[in-house]
Amino acid sequence: MAYLRRKTRRKDGRLYESWAIVESVRTARGPRQRTVATVGKAPGLDGQERLGWEQIAEELSGRPAVAGQQRDLFSPPPPEPPQWAHVDLSRTRVERLRRFGDVYLAQALWKRLRLDEFFARNMAPGREDVPWPTMAALHAIARLCEPSSDTAVAESFFGKTALDDLLGLPPDKVYDNRLYRALDVMLPHREALFSHLRDVYGELFSAKFDVLLYDITSTYFEGQARGNAKAKRGYSRDSRPDCEQVTIGLVVTPEQLPLAYEVFDGNRNDATTLSEIFDLMEQRYGKSRRTWVLDRGFVSEDNLAELRRRGALYIVGTPRSALKKCERELLDAENWSQVAPGVEARLVTLPPGTDSEGADDPGARETYLLCRSRARIEKDRAIVQKAAGRLRDGLLKLKDQIDRGYQRDRARAERRIGRLLEKHQRASRLYTAALTERDDPEHPGKRRLHMELTENSQAAEWTALQNGCYLLRTNLAGQEPAKLWRTYIGLTEAESAFRALKSPLGLRPIYHQKTHRADAHILTCFLALAMRRTLSLWMKESGLGTAPDKLLAEMKEIRSLDVILATGEAKELRLRLVGTPEPGTRDLLHALRLRLPNRPKIIPNVVPTQTVQKT
Repeated sequence: MAYLRRKTRRKDGRLYESWAIVESVRTARGPRQRTVATVGKAPGLDGQERLGWEQIAEELSGRPAVAGQQRDLFSPPPPEPPQWAHVDLSRTRVERLRRFGDVYLAQALWKRLRLDEFFARNMAPGREDVPWPTMAALHAIARLCEPSSDTAVAESFFGKTALDDLLGLPPDKVYDNRLYRALDVMLPHREALFSHLRDVYGELFSAKFDVLLYDITSTYFEGQARGNAKAKRGYSRDSRPDCEQVTIGLVVTPEQLPLAYEVFDGNRNDATTLSEIFDLMEQRYGKSRRTWVLDRGFVSEDNLAELRRRGALYIVGTPRSALKKCERELLDAENWSQVAPGVEARLVTLPPGTDSEGADDPGARETYLLCRSRARIEKDRAIVQKAAGRLRDGLLKLKDQIDRGYQRDRARAERRIGRLLEKHQRASRLYTAALTERDDPEHPGKRRLHMELTENSQAAEWTALQNGCYLLRTNLAGQEPAKLWRTYIGLTEAESAFRALKSPLGLRPIYHQKTHRADAHILTCFLALAMRRTLSLWMKESGLGTAPDKLLAEMKEIRSLDVILATGEAKELRLRLVGTPEPGTRDLLHALRLRLPNRPKIIPNVVPTQTVQKT
């Protein structure tokens, strides 16, 4: 059997690479490889040549192509014989410049997650002109590359890209009503999609699902959303309390891979969503002693009792008020261990009655982990100082108005004090504002409002002491502080997923006014999030960091185009091809082992795309 082997040697500071064709032969000392020929000797092959030789090496050795590589788009599998034509160079022109690289990469992600197979398997073909799996791919690719409305996808995005070539989708078949109907067809397969992604994550990334991270966010509607029963006003994480909203609970793995989600009413309390999420995961993956990582907003004794009843383990945050019980440990400079650069932690024992120690259920015996972060100390100090300054300015302004007689209504002054304390809660204990009534020296027989403002030095000392500190609570037994901290800090990955959903992927705001359309919009954002996170891990494995937005922006510069050649027979020859990327972009493609189409395709002349009338 013949093989292709790369050889490298350095001489006079220069790297020389060559390829040798070798074959296996049997000798008295066992199998050996004999060089048949040496080819490609040059000082440093560029990325495109190297990738070509590696492809030949795979063919010779019989190894399958690496996941993520795609077949040539424009060239047929068997090479065609050369075609010759006389060309009038003075009439040569270029037309139909289209975005190619970013949508080509998005399609590679779609296939890498085997979503093409999933939707083809679950969406039975009918009488539709365009297969629904193709429309599902268009939705996800558009959401990843350029989030916009369905109307904008049909009227702008699709025409600027090479998706008609990649998906085999004629431009006149893409319009808003067809995109809307595709959303309706995709939504019923949501539950099956969760199971499919779980299997693919295990194969691609060896992901394990014994630890799950759960967090919740909200997104608001533009419009009144009267056709959506879940749209209600509640606590808005987007600072839009004036809008109707829905609440979304997202489950991710420690690798930040989105696993499942659920949509709740907009006024749903965070802690009340856990029971439904537990049922959802148990129905899909069965009951197992998995570990849940939760933020302190979900912590309640009822939720923790339910987790223990289900046989689950947990690591949860606690309210800041719980730090008061650890004052002695915070003052102790010893017995801290470093769990990460700039982060210290120690196990603590809280006073009797605080935890569940001594309960009959072994899962109820809890451990507390006190953590302190240097970076967070500076951040908390800055937050408290800013809040304290604004609170003090507001109280002094009120005091000045009272002293000058502009504010005489005691009830109104108390309400102003209450609003100031509520607005600046982190500094609310640093000042005490006491209102009293005294005799008015200027008007004998009348009472005058008086305000006394004092600073609480003890509260200031305690606030400074607890800056950068937080307390974790878990029923995991025998775990080292570093492992407990690393498991909990993965919750920031869920928060990062929410940030990606809202900004790069356009989850907010929602313009659909009906329940099923809004739910389908969230589904397409979830699909794009899975593709985006897959790209991040693909880049990490390839040594390209984890900045998918920058890579997509770089890939967007790769264009497809049509070169029009006037032949001697007074006819025009249209060649569709992909432009050669810049050297830096070629290096990125080589690192990802992603090949671009490199042969032109002769196609019939096309009629310029016309605006499709809405029906």
